[in-house]
Amino acid sequence: MRTWMCLICGWVYDEAAGLPEEGIPPGTRWEDVPPNWVCPECGARKEDFELMEI
Repeated sequence: MRTWMCLICGWVYDEAAGLPEEGIPPGTRWEDVPPNWVCPECGARKEDFELMEI
């Protein structure tokens, strides 16, 4: 499982945790997050997120 960070505000999407409050269950891979999804903090699009290196 990977994590992705919003380049606009720094919010992090964790694939292991998902985002259940937005209908994205734990274990949902980034590529399976709907293409029209936006950052819950700032409204940035998926294109504005970057894979975080471990």
